[in-house]
Amino acid sequence: MDTAFKLIGPDHKIVVEAYDDPRVAGVACYVSRARTGGIKGALGLAEDRAEASIACRQVGPVRIDKPLPVQEEVFSERMSILFKKLRIVRMVDRKRNTLVYLTYSEKLIDGSPQNSVTAVPVDVATPIPVK
Repeated sequence: MDTAFKLIGPDHKIVVEAYDDPRVAGVACYVSRARTGGIKGALGLAEDRAEASIACRQVGPVRIDKPLPVQEEVFSERMSILFKKLRIVRMVDRKRNTLVYLTYSEKLIDGSPQNSVTAVPVDVATPIPVK
């Protein structure tokens, strides 16, 4: 979805990408974030904004083959040529048998407080195995 017209190079836009949890079958996360256009964006030199939103959902039967750490990074992607990364972290809420997913972007120099969180409750008949 375009958000700002750029005369030269691609427009600024919002992108939505889907990521399957590599250790939890049946859970997918959808992340929306800004992508910078223009000449720098076309060349891969632009720094995207440090803002993202996440929504994770059960998309099939939940299956966890091996015990999970209480907290684990499940995905990261570089958002600028030098410093910034988008990260997705999974946490296990044992008390509620729920998987909690946090997305944030970090910048090596000064960090970023921008974050978003979502949760996927798992049926009590399928206890989440934890390391």
